[in-house]
Amino acid sequence: MDNVYLVSVVKFVMYVAIVLISVILIGWLERRISAFMQNRTGPNRVGPFGLLQILIDVVKLLLKEDIVPKSANKRIHDLAPIISIAVALSTFAVVPFGNTIEMFGSEVKLMIADVNVGILYMLSITSLGVYGLTLAGWASNNKYSLLGGLRSSAQMISYELSMGLSIIGVLMVSGTLRLDQIVLHQTSYLGGWLPAWNIFLQPVAFITFAVAAFAETNRLPFDLPEAEPELVAGYHTEYTGLKFGLFMLAEYSNVITASAVIVTLFLGGWHLPYAEYLGLSPFGLSILQILTFCVKVALVILFFIVVRWTIPRFRYDQLMNLGWKVMLPVAIANVLVTGLVLLVI
Repeated sequence: MDNVYLVSVVKFVMYVAIVLISVILIGWLERRISAFMQNRTGPNRVGPFGLLQILIDVVKLLLKEDIVPKSANKRIHDLAPIISIAVALSTFAVVPFGNTIEMFGSEVKLMIADVNVGILYMLSITSLGVYGLTLAGWASNNKYSLLGGLRSSAQMISYELSMGLSIIGVLMVSGTLRLDQIVLHQTSYLGGWLPAWNIFLQPVAFITFAVAAFAETNRLPFDLPEAEPELVAGYHTEYTGLKFGLFMLAEYSNVITASAVIVTLFLGGWHLPYAEYLGLSPFGLSILQILTFCVKVALVILFFIVVRWTIPRFRYDQLMNLGWKVMLPVAIANVLVTGLVLLVI
């Protein structure tokens, strides 16, 4: 029993450390890629290739004064960024980043929490993220912040429906709510050569889920809750210092988590096609699976970054029309077609 707790603590500490390091790298990578796409130089002064610029920014945020508007609700104003970062870090707990590995004399599953209803846990936790943004907008007692909070709540509610319905097709094909079993279901081959990843079995669900993930993470072209030209900075207009940094950390953590979930549900998770024929030891195969998962997540994060600096922001009416009049009917149709195909087969 002690080993179980020890393993859980080790996995949690490693996860938090990796996320914090990844957020720094993603922040630097986003600046460099955006500079390249806009024919600029980007950060290049602090450290080699500007790698230490993000660390300097973190120190700057920590040293800035924490300003709370006089008419704001201070308790909720302080609580909102904590909710956002807690939700962002909690969602990853059920995502498997490998199959199993030998640790402390026993076989350990490579996921922080082995939950038999992983999909339901993920959907319930992500639905709580809207509270942080909405409360931040309301507690600031600022009209721009309030509009940003209202936009975020409407946007997340609209796109969570499509996200949940797109996952149903995957559940029907896999026949389980466990994320590790969904990955194992994708380790077979179609026709003896094509990996049975859900992106091939459920392409419509993949597109729907990916678009909904952009909306859920408030990334361009769906960053209406922030919308600097209209709302200054939206829900975090009245935030400074560490609390502003927590919102930024939550955003990038959400991008990492969304990318990991996309990889798990549609891109085979930790599965590397034909890796079983390489003749590796069980430990070597476990390490290869972890590296495979990390590379896939990194590629999806790169896709998030490129899309942000490629596609312009939607108008708010376009955002709502896409969510309710296009994505929702498409997601429902995908569930019906999947059911009919499974019935025929």
